[in-house]
Amino acid sequence: MNRKARIVATLGPASQSEAMVEQLILAGVNVTRLNFSHGSHAEHAARIVTVRRVAERLGISVAVLQDLQGPKIRLGKLDQAGVQLEPDSRVVLYAEGDEPPDGGTSVCLPVDFPELFQAAQVGARILLDDGRLVLSVDTVSPRGLTARVLIGGLVTSHKGINLPAVKLPIPALTEKDEADLAFGLSQGVDAVAVSFVRSAADIHGVRAALRRLAPEGPWPLLIAKLEKPEALDDLEAILDAADGVMVARGDLGVEMSLERVPTAQKRIIQMANHKMKLVITATQMLESMTQNALPTRAEASDVANAVFDGTDAVMLSGETAVGKYPLQAVEMMHRIVCEAEANYDVWGHVDEQEFAGHDDALSLALAARAVAHDRDVKAIVVFTVTGRSAWIMSKVRPGVPILALTPEERTYRRLALFWGVLPRRVRFSQTLEDMILSMEKAVHETGIAQPGQQVVVVSGFPVGAARPPTLALLHTLGV
Repeated sequence: MNRKARIVATLGPASQSEAMVEQLILAGVNVTRLNFSHGSHAEHAARIVTVRRVAERLGISVAVLQDLQGPKIRLGKLDQAGVQLEPDSRVVLYAEGDEPPDGGTSVCLPVDFPELFQAAQVGARILLDDGRLVLSVDTVSPRGLTARVLIGGLVTSHKGINLPAVKLPIPALTEKDEADLAFGLSQGVDAVAVSFVRSAADIHGVRAALRRLAPEGPWPLLIAKLEKPEALDDLEAILDAADGVMVARGDLGVEMSLERVPTAQKRIIQMANHKMKLVITATQMLESMTQNALPTRAEASDVANAVFDGTDAVMLSGETAVGKYPLQAVEMMHRIVCEAEANYDVWGHVDEQEFAGHDDALSLALAARAVAHDRDVKAIVVFTVTGRSAWIMSKVRPGVPILALTPEERTYRRLALFWGVLPRRVRFSQTLEDMILSMEKAVHETGIAQPGQQVVVVSGFPVGAARPPTLALLHTLGV
């Protein structure tokens, strides 16, 4: 079955060998995610080389997504075994690098972001490790605070810290992020996920950094990770500024009430599709497969419902990065998505989508979709240099395979991000006759249509000029 929603898999210790990368790609991975909260530049460079070598050998387009750490507040280094926090016990948090205070019988935990102590207030809640442990602030000083443990448990080094409802004085792009971004540009990553976006200004700031670091381009796509409740207040402007969004439900579910996350997800996906922006649904989709060979029934329903909501991609994080069953997680994700797509006409959002903005490319995509449905067309073939024509065709959800042909290597990799798109590399066509020959060869190689069947061809015209699409051609494949 031609699966349309993309699968994003995070690479890590469990999935970075060449043999495993090959298995993951063959199992259905379209995008490999590199989490820059962990690992060195050398480690990530080696992973990029492996992905591209394997993808080239297999003849499959695979994109690389760089996920910046962002201004994540974390605990410092603790004992290797971690620290057990008992309910109702007293905890002291202090600035990492300072001498641990004399806490008496209290546990002392270093924090890598001393500005936290200027923002925290008495009575505020502090969440550790994605909300698994909860503290209540008792006293605050310029370089530390004391708190009482409301929900205890084991905490280990470098776990995340959240202060719901507290706006922290954190820069959108840290010095580490900018160094990582420069590295990503040097490696030609296809997309960059910007963490902890709070407003459109954060995305504008990253775009300015891209122009500063690489004045001539080309630049990767920018994906805004929606992890803070205030981002939802500026959602429309963020979508206008970014190329896409990631529904990062882990931190979002820590920063806001859990019961609000499902409706937030639906709103984000709906608005992203309205604005024709990429949308990735992420975090804990098959979380139990980090340790188990099968997911829970609830997780299977979660993945399917994201497909029914209209997401472009679903993402695996720890399941493939550090889990025991990375390959099985991808295979399971593939099967769940395929089953959901087979029933999309019944359960999915199939009503006519209104799109924000109007241009020739969108009008042509809608016309190609209408012809495809009216004439029982087997596929839509898009010739594209930048990838934008295929992206727009993807967002109008034509219901038939989209074969995207490009002469550009970077575009070929980027196309792997787009829902329903099958990328192929071809030589640049100079005439309509060359274009038809190239198209027929690619259709034959992919097997998406047979001689005598019809396809819709979308291209700029004149064919030899790199320009937005202006031509939609109903073509019967030669016998």
